[in-house]
Amino acid sequence: MNPEDAALLASLPDLAFQAVLLFARIGAAVMLLPGLGEAEVPAPIRVALGALLVPLMLPVIGPGLPAQPEAPAAAFALLAIEIVVGLWLGTLARILVMALAMAGQAIAALIGLAGMLVGDAGLGMQATALGRAFGLLAAVLVLATGLHGVALTAMVESYTLLPVGGFPAGAAAESVAAAGAASLGLALQLSAPFVVGAVLLNMALGLLSRLAPQVQTFFVAVPGQILAGLGLLMLLAAPLLAVFAATLAAGFATLPGAR
Repeated sequence: MNPEDAALLASLPDLAFQAVLLFARIGAAVMLLPGLGEAEVPAPIRVALGALLVPLMLPVIGPGLPAQPEAPAAAFALLAIEIVVGLWLGTLARILVMALAMAGQAIAALIGLAGMLVGDAGLGMQATALGRAFGLLAAVLVLATGLHGVALTAMVESYTLLPVGGFPAGAAAESVAAAGAASLGLALQLSAPFVVGAVLLNMALGLLSRLAPQVQTFFVAVPGQILAGLGLLMLLAAPLLAVFAATLAAGFATLPGAR
């Protein structure tokens, strides 16, 4: 056996360990990344997608990865840290995208469609049909605008910001809290016109009940609230999506590694 072949065989254990390390972070992140890690995509497909990314990224990232430790406990510790880092990166991106689904939940409650419930793994066992539709629309927007590529790029560049074995737990918790606050703020911003519309409608119904007590206000209010809400949604759908897409792009630009 020539020296080159012997050196290649000797490096195989370290190469395999580096591939596993890479898959630990990438696979965990892909399970949650918007567009790629949707709950509608079966878990085996998401795992396979993460595995397919490993040979593409290993030649670039592999030289900076550590060799296999001699102690098994140290190797398992590195793998556990990488899984946590991947889940953290995927969670940050996922929280930002959930703003549109949360806005859909609020809008459905404001326009009288809160009783239409469907299954939703992202928001819980059940969600409103409008919130579910908005959640799927958010995934479509991520894929259509190429933001999933920004998330994947951030994941690759995260190895420069967070080398293997390092995880700032305090800063990570703060970033998740900040992302949650930003997502909730965006959801409230998107649903704000419907809050104003609901207030005006209820004021009008209250005035109607005072001026014409004989009118059955409840039978007027329910269909009127739904029709007015759907009409307002038709008028504001395009601006709402434009605001969401712009804010989402700005949020993805702040992901660790994308800065």
